[in-house]
Amino acid sequence: MHILIAGIPENTKNYENALARCHISYKTTLYPSDLSAFDRLLLPGGGDIHPSWFGEEDQGSLSIDRELDQAQFALLHTFITAGKPILGICRGMQIINVYFGGNLIQHLPTADRHRYNGQDQIHQADCLPGSLLFRLYGPSCLVNSAHHQGCGKIGAGLIVSQTAPDHVIEALEHRTGPVLGVQWHPERTDPAPQQKDMADGNKLIEYFAAL
Repeated sequence: MHILIAGIPENTKNYENALARCHISYKTTLYPSDLSAFDRLLLPGGGDIHPSWFGEEDQGSLSIDRELDQAQFALLHTFITAGKPILGICRGMQIINVYFGGNLIQHLPTADRHRYNGQDQIHQADCLPGSLLFRLYGPSCLVNSAHHQGCGKIGAGLIVSQTAPDHVIEALEHRTGPVLGVQWHPERTDPAPQQKDMADGNKLIEYFAAL
C-alpha cells in the first residue's frame, strides 16, 4: 500500500509523521509521475479554496493558492474515477464537498470556536448512528479544530456523519464510494490522549489504510 499526500512537502510534516507512526508508506507531491503507483489519496489541510470553485465571490477566504486548488481537484478527480480510497482532512474535506457540488461558508459565524489561536480548539462532536465515525468513536467524542470556514450545502452523494454543537459539519462520508472527510485533524491528535474522550486520530488513519 502506498498513499499519495497531495500537498507541498514543507507543509505536510504532521501528515507524514502520522502515516509513518502507523507504518504506512507514502509520498508527498502534487505532480506524481506515475499515479498507478498509489492506491490511496490523502488531501491535507491548508489555506482556503478560491470561492470561484463553488461559484462565489471572495467574502473572507484566506491564504488562497490557485495552483494548489487546481492540482488537488485534478488528483481527486483521478482517484474518484479509479474508485480508489480518499481521505480529506480540514481543507481536504472541503475540497471533497466542493468537488461533489457543495459549497463553503467562507467565514463561520462561530469561527472563534474553531479557528487556530496558538493551539487547536478542542470541542465535542456528535456522530451519526450507523456511520463510520460512530463505529470508530461512539456517539460522541472530542476533536481538535483549526479552521474558520465550513461546509455549507452538501455535495451530491455525501452524508453528514459528525457535527459540532454549533452545527458545524465535522465529517462527511460518501454513500457508495470509499471517500471520507473530517474537518478536524487526526494527524495531530495524541496517540495516547491525555484528555478523556479525545478522538484517537490513529484509528481513523489505520481504517483508511485498511480500506
